[in-house]
Amino acid sequence: MVVGKWIATGINSQPPTKPSLTFTFTFANELRKSKLGEANPFTSGQGYSLRSFISIVAQKGTGLGSVHIERERKLDRESRAEGPMTITPVVRISDRRLVAKDRTILTNVPDNVIATSASASGPVEGVFLGAMFDGENSRHVLSLGTLRDVRFMACFRFKLWWMAQKMGDHGRDIPLETQFLLVETKDGSHLESNSGSENNQIVYTVFLPLTEGPFRACLQGNSQDELELCLESGDAETTSSSFTHSVYISAGTDPYATITDAIRAVKSHLKTFRQRHEKKLPSIVDYFGWCTWDAFYQEVTQEGVEAGLESLAAGGAPAKFVIIDDGWQSVCGDSERPSEQPALMRLTGIKENSKFQKKDDPTVGLKNIVNIAKEKHGLKFVYVWHAITGYWGGVRPGVKEMEQYGSAMKYPNVSKGVVENEPGWKTDAIAVQGLGLVNPKNVYKFYSELHSYLAAAGVDGVKVDAQCILETLGAGLGGRVELTRQYHQALDASVARNFPDNGCIACMSHNTDALYCSKQTAVVRASDDFYPRDAVSHTIHIAAVAYNSLFLGEIMLPDWDMFHSLHPAAEYHASARAISGGPIYVSDAPGKHNFDLLKKLVLPDGSILRARLPGRPTKDCLFSDPARDGVSLLKIWNMNKYTGVLGVYNCQGAAWNNIERKNTFHPTPSTAITGFIRSRDVHLIGDAATDHPEWTGDCVAYCHRTGDLVTLPYNAALPVSLRVLEHEILTVTPVRVLAPGFSFAPFGLVDMYNAGGAIEELKYELKGGAQLSELEDGYRGEGNELGGEKAENLSSELVAIIRMEVKGCGRLGVYSSAKPRRCIVGSAVVEFDYDSVSGLATLSLDHMPEEEKRVHIVEIEL
Repeated sequence: MVVGKWIATGINSQPPTKPSLTFTFTFANELRKSKLGEANPFTSGQGYSLRSFISIVAQKGTGLGSVHIERERKLDRESRAEGPMTITPVVRISDRRLVAKDRTILTNVPDNVIATSASASGPVEGVFLGAMFDGENSRHVLSLGTLRDVRFMACFRFKLWWMAQKMGDHGRDIPLETQFLLVETKDGSHLESNSGSENNQIVYTVFLPLTEGPFRACLQGNSQDELELCLESGDAETTSSSFTHSVYISAGTDPYATITDAIRAVKSHLKTFRQRHEKKLPSIVDYFGWCTWDAFYQEVTQEGVEAGLESLAAGGAPAKFVIIDDGWQSVCGDSERPSEQPALMRLTGIKENSKFQKKDDPTVGLKNIVNIAKEKHGLKFVYVWHAITGYWGGVRPGVKEMEQYGSAMKYPNVSKGVVENEPGWKTDAIAVQGLGLVNPKNVYKFYSELHSYLAAAGVDGVKVDAQCILETLGAGLGGRVELTRQYHQALDASVARNFPDNGCIACMSHNTDALYCSKQTAVVRASDDFYPRDAVSHTIHIAAVAYNSLFLGEIMLPDWDMFHSLHPAAEYHASARAISGGPIYVSDAPGKHNFDLLKKLVLPDGSILRARLPGRPTKDCLFSDPARDGVSLLKIWNMNKYTGVLGVYNCQGAAWNNIERKNTFHPTPSTAITGFIRSRDVHLIGDAATDHPEWTGDCVAYCHRTGDLVTLPYNAALPVSLRVLEHEILTVTPVRVLAPGFSFAPFGLVDMYNAGGAIEELKYELKGGAQLSELEDGYRGEGNELGGEKAENLSSELVAIIRMEVKGCGRLGVYSSAKPRRCIVGSAVVEFDYDSVSGLATLSLDHMPEEEKRVHIVEIEL
C-alpha cells in the first residue's frame, strides 16, 4: 500500500456553493380505468395521453397545480431580472422521451406508459409511472423505453435472498430483478460548479420499482437496450391490467439527497414503511458482539456459547451481546422424503431443544444460558435466531403442540427472474420438499407465543431469517405482497410487545415486498453471508455491502455481517465493519481470535466507536465497477460528529458472473491499482467543521495503516495504491484556523479504525494571543499555509484552548500547526509528543474514563 503526496487539481479554489433554486410544478389528477369505458379527456377525443398532459400543463399552466420550492437556494439577481419563468416538471415524459432536469434518460417510451404527478407525496422532484394492458394477468412485462448513453448502478437480486451491484451504460446491462436503479447523465461537467447553475452539474436519476396493490414491480433490461418493467402478484388468481404507481422516478444533482428524497416520497405515497431515522435503533449497535454461526453452525450448545464469551473476554475484547444462531430450536424432518436429499428440518415446538436445557432441571431452558451470559459474563443483550416461517422448512403440520397455528404444506412458486439468476432453485430442498406455512390468520399468535417465551427467558431480541421465502408462497393467499404484509405486521407487533429495545435484525430479506412494509425493524443484513472458507467471496462482500447500503440504508441500518478476526482477510473485513455505521460482531470459534485486530474495533468496556450514518460509496465511485473493471478502487465514506472517515479498498478480481450465474474469479492485474482521494470524498465533511460556513474547505487526514498525517487543501488529490484485498482507512478532519499561524484539527483515538468516533464534544476558546499573534515578535513562523512552516507561541499570551470530550482510552491524536504549550487530561498536565514536520501531536489516555464521568476531558493549550 502506497500513499502519495497530495496533488492540486487546479479546479476552483473555494468550496462549491449551493445549487440554484429549483421550482417543481405539481398537480392532482384522477385516472379512470379505460376498461370501465368512462370518458377520459386525456386519452380520448383530443388525442392526448396522460403522459402528454404533463407536458401540456407545464407549458400552458392550469388551476390544478401549485408551485413548490424544493429547497431554499439562493437566486442569482441577474436570473431573476430576466423576466417570467417557465415552470417545467423536473421529471416528465415529452415526445416519447423520459426527461429529467432537461437530460434525456429514456427514448421511445411506449404510448401505454402512464405518468402521474408525485404532488400528492409532497413537494418532490419526481413522477410515478404505470401502464395499461389489454388483459388481466398475474404477470406483466413491458418496455419503459430505450436506455443508452448513460451510466447506471443497479442493485439486483442475484439470489432470492440477496442483492448485489451491477454497473453499465446500456439497457441490456440491467440485470433481472433490479430493485434500485441510479442513473447518471453524461451531460455537463463532472466537476463541482461554483456558479449555482445546474447546467454544468451531473444529474442523478433514481428509479424505484414499487409495490402497487397486490403486485410487486422490478426492472430488467433486454437485448434491444430497453428498460423493462416486470409486475408480478405471485398468485395466478390475483390479476390486474391497470397500474398507475408502479415505479417512482426522481432526479437531482446530489445523489445521496436525491435517493433520500425519493424514498421519502415513496413512503408518503405507500404509507406502509418508515425510514431509518424514524425508527428506534436497538442498543446492540453500539456494542461489540459475537454470533455462534461460523463458530459452531447448527452444532451450537450452551457450553459452546459460554466458551466463546469467556474466550473473548479473556483477551480484552468482551462481547456485550450474543446472537445464538440456528441450532437451538426443536426441529425434525419428515419420515418420507426424496431419497437423494437430506431431510428438510421443520419446527416442532417453540421451546429450545435438549442442548439448551439444564441437565438437572430441563424446565429452566434457555433462561439458563441467558443468565450465565448476563450475570457471569456481563453481557447486556442476548438475541436468538429463527426463520420468518419458524424454521427453514416452516412449522411441521400435524404436531400436537403446534396445531393451533394451522400450518399447511406449500410449495414455492419462485419468480422467473429469480430462477434465471439462481438456477439452483429448481432442485432446492424447500422447492422439492415444501414448507409448512403457518396460516396468516394465526401468525401473530405464533410470533407472540414464541417471542413471549423468549422474553420470559431474558432474551432481548431476534434475528429473523429467510424472509424472502414468503414471496414464493402467496398462491391462493392473495399474492406475494399481501402474504408478506400480513407476516410483517404480525412480526412488528410481536417485537414491539415483547422486545422493548426494538430487538430485531432482518436477514435474507432483500425483496421490496418486505422492505416496503418495514415499519418497525431498524437493522437489516446488507449482503450475502461472510463465508470464511470461500476465497472468492471476500472482495465481493465488501463491494456488495457498500452499494446495497445506498438503498437499504434509507429504510434500515445496514448490518455488514459477522466475520472472523483470525483470518487472511480479517483486517479487510474488520476495517469495513468499523466504518459501516452498523453493528460490529465476530463469529470466531473459542480460542481463535486476533486480539490486536479486535482492539482496533472494541474498547475495554465492550463498546465501539460507531460512525453516524450508513457507509456508502463516494460520489466518484457510484458508477465505476470496483469488482470487475480492473482499474478502480472502492472508496467508502462516513461521518462522525467532528470528523469524517474514508475507507479505500481493492475489490477487484471476483464478482457475480451473469453467464455461470454464480460468483467467480476473473483475471485482474496482480500489481497495485492507484486511485485518488480528496477531502470532499467524505460527502458531508463540511458538517464536521465547527466554524462552518467560514471553513475554507481545507482538511487533514490521518492514514491508519501508515500512521502518516497528510494535509489536504480543498481540491487536492492524494494518490493511494492498493493490491487486491488491501485497504486503507483515513480519518479526515476539517481544519479550524484559530489565528494567523495557528490551525487545529482533532483525529481521535488513532489506533482505532474509526478514530474520530471517540470525540464526543469539541469546543474552541480563543484567547488574547489570537489578536496579538499578528503583531508581536513572540510568535515565530508563518504557519498560514497547510504544510508550511509551523508557528510557535513564545508569548505569555495563550492563542486558544481546545476542549474535547473523548470516549475510551488509547493514543489521542490531533493536528496542530503550532506546538501545543501543554496538554491537560482532567486536572493533570500530561506529556505529549509533537512532530514539527507534520503537525501531529499525540498523548496517551491510559485508562477508560471513570464510569460516572463516561468521557475524558482533554484540554490543549496553544
